[in-house]
Amino acid sequence: MSKPLSEITVKAVLLGIILSMVLAGANAYLGLFAGMTASASIPAAVISMGVLSLFKKHNILEDNLVQTAASAGESLAAGVIFTIPALLLMGYWDTFNYLEVAKIASVGGVIGVLFTIPLRRALIIEAKLAYPEGVATAAVLRAGHAKNHESDDAVEGGLRLLTLASLSAALMKLGQQGFALWHSAIEGATHLGRSVLGFGMDLSPALISVGYIIGRNISILVFSGGLISWFIAIPIYTAIHGFEGDALEAANTIWDSEIRYMGVGAMVIGGMWSLIKLFKPLMIGIKTSLKVYSSVDSSAELPREERDIPIKYVGIALLVLMIPVFLIYNDILPTIQLAFLMTIIMMVFGFFFSAVAGYMAGVVGSSNNPISGVTVATVLFASLLLLAILGSGSLQGAAAAIMVGAVVCNAAAIGGDNLQDLKTGHLIGATPWKQQVMQIIGVLSAAIVLGLVLDILHTAYTIGSPTLSAPQATLMKAVAEGVFQGNLPWDMVIIGAVIGLIIIALDIRQEKRGSDFRIPILAVAVGIYLPISLTTPIFIGGMLAHMGDKMGATESTRKKGLLLAAGLITGEAIMGILVALPIFLTADRDWWPTMGGFAWLGPIFVIAIAIWFLVTLKTDSTQPMEN
Repeated sequence: MSKPLSEITVKAVLLGIILSMVLAGANAYLGLFAGMTASASIPAAVISMGVLSLFKKHNILEDNLVQTAASAGESLAAGVIFTIPALLLMGYWDTFNYLEVAKIASVGGVIGVLFTIPLRRALIIEAKLAYPEGVATAAVLRAGHAKNHESDDAVEGGLRLLTLASLSAALMKLGQQGFALWHSAIEGATHLGRSVLGFGMDLSPALISVGYIIGRNISILVFSGGLISWFIAIPIYTAIHGFEGDALEAANTIWDSEIRYMGVGAMVIGGMWSLIKLFKPLMIGIKTSLKVYSSVDSSAELPREERDIPIKYVGIALLVLMIPVFLIYNDILPTIQLAFLMTIIMMVFGFFFSAVAGYMAGVVGSSNNPISGVTVATVLFASLLLLAILGSGSLQGAAAAIMVGAVVCNAAAIGGDNLQDLKTGHLIGATPWKQQVMQIIGVLSAAIVLGLVLDILHTAYTIGSPTLSAPQATLMKAVAEGVFQGNLPWDMVIIGAVIGLIIIALDIRQEKRGSDFRIPILAVAVGIYLPISLTTPIFIGGMLAHMGDKMGATESTRKKGLLLAAGLITGEAIMGILVALPIFLTADRDWWPTMGGFAWLGPIFVIAIAIWFLVTLKTDSTQPMEN
C-alpha cells in the first residue's frame, strides 16, 4: 500500500493563511462596491499550484488545502460586509471596532464550519448534489498535477494570465480612483412629461468580471431587476408624484428612498421560498446523515477519505461557542433572558440557513447562493420579535437584529462555500477533517484582517457613500431601522413581494417545461435593489460569456476566461484598498493629486477589457487546464 500524501504541511498552512487574508480583503471591497461577491476557489488553486511548485515536494492534497483556507476567507468577507457595516450606518457604532468585528466574524465563521460537518455526508455523498464550482476546482487541481509537460505549461500560463489581469485592473483603478483621470461611471437621465428615465454604467472591470462568472442567465435576471426599478417603477412613480430639480438627481433620490424597497420585499419572499422548497430534502438528508454518524462508534472504522471531525466534538464546540454569541447579544440587549433567547434563535436560524446555503451551493454554485435573501429574512424576523418585546424606536433592538443577522450571515456564507470545497476534496481523495481544520484556519485568518480593511475603506471612501455604497449592509440597516421606527415604506415592500410571487410562478412554469432558462427570484431581487449603473456592466459580462460560447469557447478557454475575470476582480479590489491606505494613515482625503481631463480613457479601457475576454474565449490551445 502506497504511503498517503501529506496534506497539512507548514507551507500549505502559511500560503493558505496569506491567501485567505488577501482574498478576504479583496472580496470585502468588491461586496461593499458591487453588492455581490465571487468565489475564488479556482484562482486560489492555480496560485497554490504555481507557488508550491517552487518546492521540491508538493502534491494535489496540499494545493486543495490551500484553496480550502483561501475560499473560506473570501466567503467570510461576504458575511461580514453584508451586515456589520449596518451598525455604523445606523449610528450604533461611531467607527469600526476592530475587536468586535474580529469576534463576530470568527465566531460566526467557525459556527458555519461546524454546521457543515454533519451536512457533508448528507449533501455530498447521499444527495449527490452537483456542486459545480467544487467539481471545476477538482478538475483544475487534477489537470495541474497531471504527469506531463503540458500541465506544467497550463499552470504557468494560468498564473501568468491571472497576474497580468490583476496588474491591468489595478492600474485602471489607480488611474480612476487614485488620480481621478476619468469618472467612475457614465450616467444620465431624461424626462418624458412628468416621468423620469435614468440610466448608467459603472466603468469597472470587476463588475464585468462578476457578470462573466455568474453567466448569461443570472446576469440577464440581475439586469432585468434593474430595468424593473429604473425603466418601469421610477417612471410610473414620477408620473404619479412628479419630481423636482435635475432628472438624474431626482431618479437617484426616488430610487434610494422608495423604489429599492421593492427589492426588499422580493428578497424576503425569495428567502422564504428557498426555505419552503428545500425543507423536505434537507430534513431527509440531515436525518440520513445523523443516522450514519450514530451507527459509527469510532472514526477509525471509516476510511481516511470519510473521516470528519468527530460529531461529539462538533457538538461540544457549538455549545462552547454559544457563550461568546450570548456575550455579544448581552452587550446590546437590556436583559440576560432576552440575550439568551436571541442566542437560541441565532443557533437555530444559523444551522437551518447554513443547510439552505449548502444545498443551494450544490445546485447553483456558491456565487449564485441566496445569502442576502435568507439574511434579510433573519433580520426582519428578529426585528419584528424584538419590536414586540422592546417597543418602537429602540436603537438597541435594531442593532441586536443586525447582530443576529451578522452571525447567521457569516455562518451561511461559510456553509455554502465550505461544502463546495469538501466536494472538491471528496473527488480528489482528501481527508475531510483536515479540510475542516483548514476551513477554521482560513476563517480565523480572514477575521483578523477584515476589521482593519473596513476601517481603512471607511476612512478613505466613507462606507455608504456613492463611492462605496455597501448595498447589502444599507439594505439590512433599512429593514431593521424601518421596523423599529415605523418608516419602512411597506407599500413598496408589498409591491416587491407581489413581483416576487409572480417571478416564482414564472420559474415554476419554466421548471415544468424543462427549460434551461430558470428565473431564480433572488437574482431579480438583487437587481431591483442595486443601482442600474452596477447591473449594466454585470449584464455585459454575462453577455461576453454567452458570446464566447457562441464563438466556440472550449472548456479550456472558459477556464482561462474565469482566471481573467478573477484577476480583474482581485487587482481592482486590492488597488482600491491600497489607494485608501495612505488616506487612512494620514487622515488626508486629498492625499492623491487630481489629474482629470482624460474622461475618454475610461470607456476605451472598458471596451479593451471586453475585447480581451472575447479573444481569450476564442483562442484555443493545445495546453488547456483540463483533464
